Amino acid sequence: MTETPAEIEKASFRSEVTVELVKHSAADSDVLWAARVSTAGEQSLEEITKDPERSKGLINFLMRDRHGSPFEHNSMTFFISAPIFVFREFMRHRVGWSYNEESGRYRRLEPVFYVPGEARKLVQQGRPGKYEFVEGTPAQHELTGRVMEDAYRHAYEAYQEMLAAGVAREVARAVLPVGLFSSMYATCNARSLMHFLGLRTQHEQAAVPSFPQREIEMVGERMEAHWAGLMPLTHAAFNANGRVAP
Repeated sequence: MTETPAEIEKASFRSEVTVELVKHSAADSDVLWAARVSTAGEQSLEEITKDPERSKGLINFLMRDRHGSPFEHNSMTFFISAPIFVFREFMRHRVGWSYNEESGRYRRLEPVFYVPGEARKLVQQGRPGKYEFVEGTPAQHELTGRVMEDAYRHAYEAYQEMLAAGVAREVARAVLPVGLFSSMYATCNARSLMHFLGLRTQHEQAAVPSFPQREIEMVGERMEAHWAGLMPLTHAAFNANGRVAP
């Protein structure tokens, strides 16, 4: 089917990601009844209605000694809008995760593209494994924004030109860059999220240093804020024990 837009659609540019918690079944008490079934059997069901605060010591013990399976009996589903290159990093996290992403085969992709904000560090220094990022100059920021925006506009115009000529969406999308925003649902449990956060965020309490790309760290920070509100005792134990997933 030939697509004939009335006019060339203008590109828009963003420097922020979107993370929304759309569905969840997650509470600190989930960790407790899952753990206590090993010694209490059916009596562990009583933990569902008890105040988990009284058993925060058990949560800390499980985290400290890395008894991980009790942290899997919960679920959180997030809606995430971010550049495609962020999702390519996400797909390295497979255990305990489920994904469904917007399809460039079945819909026309919208011209929304990522351009780093002023706070984004632009310059890489050092060798692989020991490098750091430092602030860019005003000239580097101006260059980055201008060049990226020009490239994005050119790519999207080529995409629209092919669609208007009847080229299939799944073929025409090949000209679009990884700075294009996409959207997906990502579902995980607390254990898989902790593993993600240990690798994809920097934190002063982390026992093992991590050096994530800033854009996926932005997503991780927003996911962590939602999770901390749902499971505050588990989140506190995660931080207190070096942010290492059990």
